Amino acid sequence: MPSGDAAAHHARRRPRAIAAVALSTVAAATIGIVIGSGFLSGGGDASPADAPAAAPAATSQATPSQATEPIVAPEVAGATAGPQVSVSPSLDLDQHSIDDPGSIWVVVNKHRPLDPIRYEPEELVSVGSGTQMTPEAASAFGALREAAADAGAGFSTSTAYRSHGFQAGLHADYVAKWGAARADDFSARPGYSEHQTGLAVDVYESAACRLKACFADETAGRWLAAHAHEHGFIVRYAEGAEDITGYRYEPWHLRYVGVELAAFMREQGIATLEEVFGVDPAPDFP
Repeated sequence: MPSGDAAAHHARRRPRAIAAVALSTVAAATIGIVIGSGFLSGGGDASPADAPAAAPAATSQATPSQATEPIVAPEVAGATAGPQVSVSPSLDLDQHSIDDPGSIWVVVNKHRPLDPIRYEPEELVSVGSGTQMTPEAASAFGALREAAADAGAGFSTSTAYRSHGFQAGLHADYVAKWGAARADDFSARPGYSEHQTGLAVDVYESAACRLKACFADETAGRWLAAHAHEHGFIVRYAEGAEDITGYRYEPWHLRYVGVELAAFMREQGIATLEEVFGVDPAPDFP
């Protein structure tokens, strides 16, 4: 959604008190990322091999309960202990823009394209051969991957930053193979993908569960569900939130939002950016 004036922006959001945030010390060393071959996914993109068996397309309207009651972030049984992050019950949700594509809190979905539509981050940092993220997100991702490896939950990376042009070609390929309506169910249109911000990254542990929901049952998937927030990441497309986010469950798609917001969402049991910021659900493209 193009940026509106400040008054309109603040009018639609609930005021919050500024929180005092206690953060644990997190290593920030960036390490190499292994880039695997195969389909690109995330930001609403799922493996084309899964497309025919995908769940039915999300309904065009969310029910009142879906629009107001948060999807609870899952508890992960048997999660290993790790760095602890704590926040107070309230957080200033106006400290970063949700409209500015350069903001770590920007909300991108089927109703909220990037503005400008061909936005490119000012700076990108390599996090492995051919893969890039913004500097802040890259540093946090390096720490996340190092912590996962130390916990015996190592993972590899499929894709991170994707330009408007790259996303356009990817989406066009899916449309040619599956048709426009089907492609929109699992692939973001150019200008509507989180990958274009440089804040999103897709990960995998095994080829068998790459870009598939079964990643959530693998060691890396379980560890990330329990600990990604400690490094400022959320699983952007939560299970059961299809009518809010517009995309089916993608446990492999991580979005950097910073430790403050990620920890706040975890403690409050809120799993989507739409809900935490009071943004309308976006089940379908307009």
